[in-house]
Amino acid sequence: MPDNHPLLVVVRDLMFSSKIIAEARAQNIEVKIIRDPAKLQAEPGKRLFADLNQPGVIEAAAAWKSSTGGQVVGFVSHVDTPTIAQAKQAGLDRILARSQFTAQLAELIRNP
Repeated sequence: MPDNHPLLVVVRDLMFSSKIIAEARAQNIEVKIIRDPAKLQAEPGKRLFADLNQPGVIEAAAAWKSSTGGQVVGFVSHVDTPTIAQAKQAGLDRILARSQFTAQLAELIRNP
């Protein structure tokens, strides 16, 4: 079933966003990078990758998930246990350490 919406990615880190874009392009998947989490709510979509270490992202991702029914995969520093707990409590679908996210990136883009 084709998805007419781009993969949404909330991330400020240019190197990390470049890595995601390159992998998505290799798989012929359209990506939309959103730098400001406050702008996420207006974006239609089915899939969202979110840098949970960015201020305001957990709340914005949870609100986006609630309004769209989309799936949220968050990535975070593996030592940031308060953020991990907050993301779980917010109901995000998957929370991965940044290193796990990077290692699984191709698969996550293919089948989130």
